[in-house]
Amino acid sequence: MIQTTTFTQKLKQFFILFFPVFVTQITLFSMSFFDTMMSGRASSADLAGVAIGTSIWIPASTGLTGILLAVTPTVAQLKGAKREHEVAPVIMQAIYLAIAAALLVILIGIFAVSPILNHMKLESNVRTIAANFLLALSFGIVPLFVYTVLRCFIDALGKTRVTMFITLLSLPINILLNFVLIFGKFGFPRLGGVGAGIASAVTYWCILLIATYMIHTKHPFAPFGIFKRLYRVSFAKWKELLKLGVPIGFAIFFETSIFAAVTLLMSSFDTNTIAAHQAALNFASMLYMTPLSLAMAMTIAVGFEVGANRLHDAKVYSWLGIGIALVFALLYSVVIFVFGEQVAAIYTTDPVVRELAQQFLLYAILFQISDAIATPVQGALRGYKDVNAALIMTLIAYWVIGLPLGHLLAIQTDLAAKGYWVGLISGLAFGALFLSMRLLYVQKKTPKEAAA
Repeated sequence: MIQTTTFTQKLKQFFILFFPVFVTQITLFSMSFFDTMMSGRASSADLAGVAIGTSIWIPASTGLTGILLAVTPTVAQLKGAKREHEVAPVIMQAIYLAIAAALLVILIGIFAVSPILNHMKLESNVRTIAANFLLALSFGIVPLFVYTVLRCFIDALGKTRVTMFITLLSLPINILLNFVLIFGKFGFPRLGGVGAGIASAVTYWCILLIATYMIHTKHPFAPFGIFKRLYRVSFAKWKELLKLGVPIGFAIFFETSIFAAVTLLMSSFDTNTIAAHQAALNFASMLYMTPLSLAMAMTIAVGFEVGANRLHDAKVYSWLGIGIALVFALLYSVVIFVFGEQVAAIYTTDPVVRELAQQFLLYAILFQISDAIATPVQGALRGYKDVNAALIMTLIAYWVIGLPLGHLLAIQTDLAAKGYWVGLISGLAFGALFLSMRLLYVQKKTPKEAAA
């Protein structure tokens, strides 16, 4: 990151930040995309099993790794304030925290996964696939969490192209392993959806090893000396990170878990409906990578400017990102409307599932505008280190408004499973409105108030 003085310079620098983050997010998401798509090519049961397993895994992983996203605004503000000597201790404590969180997730999973699956109305083969998918994936939790810390450090310095390079290297590994393990190629057993879990776990280890090598040996990361000293565990530092990270993580958890909850509630419908819902949701989630990437770029840019006490520049970056998100939202809405049938055909060859998925995709159009506002606004607020309001608003939008309304529509109207999508859209629109109001409030603070 460097200081900019004109709108053109800010636009250029923002895209320098955003584009690599976008490629990185799409690449990481592609692992889930290929897991879902290739499992669907194996069978509808494999697709449904991976859908259920993913619906349990995603809230846990994104919520807890969301806590670690506190590293990005922390390092960005330290960099903006020219306090680089404080970065290494922060990163090492975050790594310790990541390992502890990963081990906690594994421990909880040992006792919680089976009861959750047993209480769901699933066909026995779908339940088995989901359980084994999660078991295989668990071997990649530690490297995924630690990599999240390293990625936040790299991105906070504005070197988002490095994380793009790392994830691009790992994607072919994931695809190849999926092909080999899901379909049983080159003498390997045909594992179906379970093979997708193994492939993802191995890929997470590859990402971590590459990132560690880059940070330890390459400029501008090596001068920070991240791995040159083994710091003692500091619970005081953990507390600082958690104070910022827990609201971020829970806000993300409330958002991602609502989609997981809907998928789990849909277990009362038939396997074809579950598979179609997952296919449509998977594609909508891929489009979500755009506002999510914009939000990450905004956290870096806004955090850097706030750290340097250039609040006007931080405000410009905030609204610049939201404007770009709205342009993408319009484009994606047109794509879904025109090519919905072709998109559904990517995920399945089953004509019933394909038709249902196409119907669900029409509702995904309504997600685009709200996502284009709510997600980037959260990214800007994180740059200001204002995270508690987003936590409360996300909880209300999804769990007080979205889920109850969706469940009511699903069981009381002819919308059936589609009622859940209508509820989610309503909750997301509410969240977008109130998060925008919060951002306006934060931006009205004086420099003295912001520093406090």
